[in-house]
Amino acid sequence: MLLLVHGLAEHSGRYSEFANFLVDAGIATVALDLPGHGRSDGQRSHVRDFQDYTNALGALLSLARQVHPDIPFVLFGHSMGGLIAADFLLQHQDEFVAAVLTGPAIQAPQQPSNAVLLINRIIAAIAPRFGVMQLDAAGVSRDPQVISDYENDPLVYRGKATAGLVTALFSAMSRVVANAESIRLPILIMHGRVDSLTAVEGSELLHDKVSSEDKQLVIYDGLYHEILHEPERKIVMADILRWLDSRINRRSSLSNILFSAT
Repeated sequence: MLLLVHGLAEHSGRYSEFANFLVDAGIATVALDLPGHGRSDGQRSHVRDFQDYTNALGALLSLARQVHPDIPFVLFGHSMGGLIAADFLLQHQDEFVAAVLTGPAIQAPQQPSNAVLLINRIIAAIAPRFGVMQLDAAGVSRDPQVISDYENDPLVYRGKATAGLVTALFSAMSRVVANAESIRLPILIMHGRVDSLTAVEGSELLHDKVSSEDKQLVIYDGLYHEILHEPERKIVMADILRWLDSRINRRSSLSNILFSAT
């Protein structure tokens, strides 16, 4: 079973094509809308503590294990969801047989100066719900239809992420990089070469730092941030499935398990 964690300002429903692809291949897929995202409660793109996200992921894992206690689990995260997944692995990697991260938010494309980060922390302390950062939809994909769907999706938040969330994000980035050596499970990290929303250098750094003997970094030339929503997405999905098949089958096959994506 694959647990999917979406990115900032979006929601899990945007991964239905990927989930259905995995289900057709015999891999169950479950996902959640993070707090403050999609259909979940909470202020949009705001969090009091980054642990609110990892706690939500832990609750999803617990529920999934209650329903399916005897099958292997894979953790998948995209963008901020990739950061959440990596942060979760620092304490819970033994719950999974493998992890896949796409465009993980390990580094910002333009690293803010220490002065800017200090100002944001001050704002977060005084007015944590104040909006300070907005994603550029043009950086999501090279597919115009994807951009149009993204901009017109009522469950995609087009406002600004709060100072509280931004502070939590950069704190989590530092924590993951500082402790990445503790990650030892099989891991696949993928990134678009011309991603303008998260830095490809962050994925390179994470790949170098994790202790996993079985680790792979795939960088797709010419692709933007959401490699699962790029014109080449079928190639990307096939690459993920091929990687999962070889790792999962060595442990416990999922080939005879068919579920509906949720």
